[in-house]
Amino acid sequence: MRPDSATGLRLAGAQTLALTRRSVFTEWRQLGNVLPGIVFPLLLAAVYTHQFERVILLPGFPVVDSFLDFVLPASLVQSVSFGATEAGTELARDIENGFFDRLRSSPCGRLPLLLGRLGGALVVAAAKGVFIVAIFLAFGAEIAGGPAAAVVIVATAVLLVLAIGGLGQVLAILTGSQEAVNATFPLVFTSIFVSSAFFPTNLMSGWFRQVAEANPVTWIIDPIRRLILEGWSWSDVGQALGVPLVISAVTVTMAVVTLNRKLGAS
Repeated sequence: MRPDSATGLRLAGAQTLALTRRSVFTEWRQLGNVLPGIVFPLLLAAVYTHQFERVILLPGFPVVDSFLDFVLPASLVQSVSFGATEAGTELARDIENGFFDRLRSSPCGRLPLLLGRLGGALVVAAAKGVFIVAIFLAFGAEIAGGPAAAVVIVATAVLLVLAIGGLGQVLAILTGSQEAVNATFPLVFTSIFVSSAFFPTNLMSGWFRQVAEANPVTWIIDPIRRLILEGWSWSDVGQALGVPLVISAVTVTMAVVTLNRKLGAS
């Protein structure tokens, strides 16, 4: 690698790290926006664990000791989904208040403008994921796949945030509006309920089952759940990490292309 290329990469890395730090500090100052993503999924898990205690006895239901084990993936995905669009919201906020234009006039590269905000969202998602898993374990949940499976579960949640965050950044660049980005949250949240998050698809029927089986959230939650209930499986690890990774590659690429087109036209 040529020296100038190495210097450029180091500079881009430093810029991305600085913007990631700024994003994390912004979240820390607004804990009121973070707490619902922790409290609500935990309350819902507590209610569902008691309410659906007898559901686990249904023929065809996965073998579990407690519904708490079954609902862990759903609660984790719910938790991170609360801040999944934050990378796009932050970008839209910077566009609205003019900070984005100031960054453009600085030596900051184009890619760090996107990656810095995505990095902040990933750090927050990882922290929430670790906390949610720790709370579940403290209340008796068990992960058959062990610590390695727990790491994969949190990593999958982080990749899901990256996928949704990339899409949010596309909307932010196109509209420059926080409201437009935030409008995607109900769609993200609803997609969790129209999946296998709270009930196995093999016990569903009709159109709901068809929608749930075609839902990418189901493709992510099912392998996570098997890692929790059945134990370590490389195929489940590959699916759990691969599905959100592919979606992330698509959405982040879309964000980069959209940004380049916008800056090229301005």
